[in-house]
Parts: sequence; structure tokens; C-alpha cells
Amino acid sequence: MPFSVIQGTFHVSGYSPDGDSVRFRARDQADWSKLSGPPVALNARDHAQLRFEAIDTLETHHLRFHQPLRLATEALEFLLADLGITEVEWNDARTEVTSAADGTNGYILSRATEQNRRPVSFVFAGEPPEGHGGEVFLDADTLRGSLNYRSLERGFAYPTYYKGLFPDLHEAMTRAVARAREEGLGVWGGDRTTAGFDVEGLESLTDEHVILSKLFRRLAEYLQAGGFVSGFEEFLEARAEAVILIPDVHATHFDTAVDVEGETVRMTERPEDLIFEG
Repeated sequence: MPFSVIQGTFHVSGYSPDGDSVRFRARDQADWSKLSGPPVALNARDHAQLRFEAIDTLETHHLRFHQPLRLATEALEFLLADLGITEVEWNDARTEVTSAADGTNGYILSRATEQNRRPVSFVFAGEPPEGHGGEVFLDADTLRGSLNYRSLERGFAYPTYYKGLFPDLHEAMTRAVARAREEGLGVWGGDRTTAGFDVEGLESLTDEHVILSKLFRRLAEYLQAGGFVSGFEEFLEARAEAVILIPDVHATHFDTAVDVEGETVRMTERPEDLIFEG
């Protein structure tokens, strides 16, 4: 199935971007109708929040909490540089961009929106290839030009795969992850996702441990609500987030890939070996 090519501009002024979060304005608003799923959520400026396919960078402001900021900031700076956005000024709390030389040209390849009405996108700077006719078949060679792939190969993002990602694209991205991990790039230089990490409180997650962003979000939600680490697996079990364990092609839930012993939490599967269903 081909991807729709939607040309437009990228925007951060007035927003709180991070390494996989940016607003996009389609050059032709009618292009949004090409996507399956719920209608794209647009604000008063006709800007859509994109969901980057297959990647997850460290959080800068989830529930007012962040992950280790040096790596989170590096991922954001890479996104801004790759999209050609410069002269970025922040408010004093660094929670919102007050001004920027944004509105830079680029395009996304997308087939659908997700439940929050965000276009699930492969993101590219510049102009699309000639002769695309509004649709392209995305192969591994074209994928390598996307910000999604480039973030993975430099270690700025964790792989976070969802159902519907084509196998050849999945394989190409997983190979990029393997190289980045072997070289200790970015998050892989200090990753504790499968090695395990002691949770002494939210501060240990925000300032110390580098872990898969989805796991961080679940822990932050749970701990903020007053939960104790000993009950984290039960919390995940109650959420019943469906996943497929790739090595065994086994359909299960996220809690089966997480182990808690005392104050130590770890994932029993590598991030790239999971496919989330929603």
C-alpha cells in the first residue's frame, strides 16, 4: 500500500517540541483527506501534531517530568537542525518556544491517523522526489532519508514499533538500532532498559536512568499517582496494553515484558523486539 505525500511546513513557535514532536501545516489542507482513520486534529493555525512512526525520543515534559535532559535536548536539537529551524528562543522555564525561524519546507509520508488524530508519519526535510504523483511506495532506501531513521541511526531515539509497520522498514530500522547500540551512540551509551535500574523515586527517572520512553511514561504516571514500585507490574497488567513479542510471534501484554524485583525494574525484551498494537 502506498504512502500519501503531503508537502508543507514545520512549526515550533508557540509550542513545546521535543525530539519526536513537531507541528506541520499542509500546503494543501485537502491532502489530509487522503489519510484513513479519524480526521486530522488541526488547531486555529491549521497545524497538525505529527506522530513520528517507529521512534520515541526521551521526554522533555511528560506530566511536567523529563528524562535525562542532556540526551533529550540533543534529540530535540537534532530535529531542529534536520528540519532547518534556527534562531529558537525559549521562555525562562524552557517549556515553550517563544520565537523561531521556522515554517521550513518539508513533507511527510503517511497512510493514516491514530486514535489521537495525529498523522502517523515518516518525516522529511526539503522537497519530495519528482514524479511522486502524490503517492510513493516507501522502501528501505527512501526510508534512510527520513528524520525517523536518521534519529535511530544516531542513537537519538528508541525504536518503538506499532502494528502496521511494514516488515522491510522494520528490519531496516532494527539494523540501524543494532549499529547504534554496538557503537554506544546516544541513549545506548547509558541505556538501562533491559539491564535494570533502581527506582528510588521520580528523581531517579528524571535525572539518572536512561530507559525506553514508553516505560518511563508508564512509571511516571504510576508513581505520580502515589503507587509503589512493588505494584508496578499489577498496574501494567490492569492497563492490558497489547503487544507482540517478535522472536516468538507471541501476542501478549506489555506487563509480561517487564520484571520488578524489590526496587529494581527492567524489561525482559529489547525495545525492538516488541510491536505495540495501539
